[in-house]
Amino acid sequence: MKNIFVKTKNVKSFIVLANKLKNTKNNVPKMGLVFGEPGLGKTNAILWWAIQQDALIITAKNGMTPRWILKQLVSDLGEAPKILVTDLFEQAVAKLVENPRMIIVDEIDYLINNTRAIKTIRDLHDETGIPILLVGMGAVDKKLSRYKHFFDRIVEIYRFIPFDFEDVKTIINTLSDIPFEDAAIEVVYQKSNRFRQIVKIILKFENLAKTNEYKIITKHIAESELL
Repeated sequence: MKNIFVKTKNVKSFIVLANKLKNTKNNVPKMGLVFGEPGLGKTNAILWWAIQQDALIITAKNGMTPRWILKQLVSDLGEAPKILVTDLFEQAVAKLVENPRMIIVDEIDYLINNTRAIKTIRDLHDETGIPILLVGMGAVDKKLSRYKHFFDRIVEIYRFIPFDFEDVKTIINTLSDIPFEDAAIEVVYQKSNRFRQIVKIILKFENLAKTNEYKIITKHIAESELL
């Protein structure tokens, strides 16, 4: 299987959103939110973007405190973290003003009930003027909306939607070392709508093709293995 980043419709929309945040003028909000169910490519998209744009990723965790967030951020910025939260905040602000970089907060759902953590992210945005992209699960937009002064700063929102047939075709044709008939891709599409599952199916058919010397995966082969 090829090691290529796949640009599905969701990914293309994410790139448009991230570019808008990056290019937003100063003195206006620069926060964005992308969310959706698991398996639609959010994690791959933000990892790819972070590498391309030298963005920082903070993966939120259960029980994460403002000090924990700031300590990780300061470390990622190449500084030795100080002890006090106020000092950590000043360290982070100074480094981000000196060298502005987008911050991506993944798994923002874990911070929904932590008012202090949410306010820390807001304050980082306000003090530095850097773009901050939040990434979460299905209903995170509604959960965040209760923080009015925070949610008002979110100017770009995109919900990752389930793959359609063209997305599945793009994934298979981009990654697979063995060609698939469109009719076989339709079988895969009916069977699975999650990126990791589609990758597993591709690997399954690549191995099957090697063992049986198939030149192409037909609808008959796909149905016999998946239905």
